[in-house]
Amino acid sequence: MAVARMKTGGSGAMPDVERPVLTFWQVVNMNVGFFGIQYSFGLQQGNMSPIYKYLGADEASLPLLWLAGPMTGLLVQPIVGAMSDRTLSPRGRRTPYFLIGAVLCSLALLAMPFSRALWMAAGLLWILDAANNITMEPYRAFVSDRLRASQHSIGFLTQSAFTGLGQTLSYLTPSLLVVLGMSRDAVNGRGIPWITVGAFLIGAVFSITSILWTVRTTPELPLTEAERAHIMAQPRGVGATLREIREAVRDMPRTMKQLAVMKLFQWYAMFCYWQYIVLSLAVTLFGSSDASTPGFREAGLVNGQIGGFYNFVAFLAAFAMVPFTRRFGPKVTHATCLTLAGIAMLSIPSIHDRALLFIPMVGVGLAWASIMGNPYVMLAGSIPPQRVGVYMGIFNMFIVIPMMIQIFTLPLVYRSLLGGNPENVIRLAGGLLLCAAVAVRFVTLAPPARDKPRTTP
Repeated sequence: MAVARMKTGGSGAMPDVERPVLTFWQVVNMNVGFFGIQYSFGLQQGNMSPIYKYLGADEASLPLLWLAGPMTGLLVQPIVGAMSDRTLSPRGRRTPYFLIGAVLCSLALLAMPFSRALWMAAGLLWILDAANNITMEPYRAFVSDRLRASQHSIGFLTQSAFTGLGQTLSYLTPSLLVVLGMSRDAVNGRGIPWITVGAFLIGAVFSITSILWTVRTTPELPLTEAERAHIMAQPRGVGATLREIREAVRDMPRTMKQLAVMKLFQWYAMFCYWQYIVLSLAVTLFGSSDASTPGFREAGLVNGQIGGFYNFVAFLAAFAMVPFTRRFGPKVTHATCLTLAGIAMLSIPSIHDRALLFIPMVGVGLAWASIMGNPYVMLAGSIPPQRVGVYMGIFNMFIVIPMMIQIFTLPLVYRSLLGGNPENVIRLAGGLLLCAAVAVRFVTLAPPARDKPRTTP
């Protein structure tokens, strides 16, 4: 139960409500919805490049076909984050966005594997990413709203754990369907394997049911009268929302600006990895770049297996990382994990035995757990509570802008500097992760926050 009390400030008495301390299982329940969101993202990471290749895409143009994710993130998340800060509804500020995004995501996942042309798959990816982005930043803001400062690390690293679990299952689902009796080589009329179709249908179910679990088990904290009055006093409309985003960017904390540099290297690298890992494995393990060959389809299954493994490592590491983050701080923890992943990616093209590929995936998994948790731990203490939604949305811009830079620059150098070889893209990703590890050491963290009552400025 929230504890109401009065706080006297310079402007007179104002009611406050303390955030209750949540048990471990309450924190788990509030983050179950992240499982469905990340199952969906895992399906994209593991399957969109192969789907595009099945539908006839050129290798050099693959980054352009991934434009939906960063573009919708750039446009949707800051706006939705700012809107959720000002939303008043019977369900709360954040919950309406969870539900709308989950429904749209499920519909897009149902349709994606039945794409009949390249343009259809690309268009559905726009819808899918827009839906996930409608859900994502209000969800992160919800965690910050609900938890005390002392529980931010367990809250965001639990989200990271569900990222690992959701993506583990999404990567492994095609292989599990083969184990259950489906043919690895059976394809539909457009050359898309039926095991891929099955994975997307399962994802559609997980997307909506996991969000409903969180909504049912973890209601938002009721707003105080002062908070409601503050929200109602804010100007409405698109213009006001855009002004709020502009003002938030102008007033951006120093910590957030420094994290942007680190994230430039980090997310450029991860986008390179997701786009080209199947193509790289097809060359190194099976000597094939032809999407119609059994070797290429087998490379997709291998990627699912090692991707599932690194996400399972991330799932376990997210919980194990909590005491390390508390003792050594999120900066040191994150820099160490990025370094291990950089070394791992540099080694992947040199490995020609599929069993040995699981070794570097330990480093990738540790980094993925840290990527989905520790930057938010570093951020949460530096942003004002009345702007959590808009700043979480802006923070996502530091994910999507590097992705957009990658989309428009990699095709220019893919053949000229990287030799048209997908293995070299994976090596580039490894080098950039090492750069990110250096950059994070220059981030200045805000002083440790004390648990304070909720206030309205």
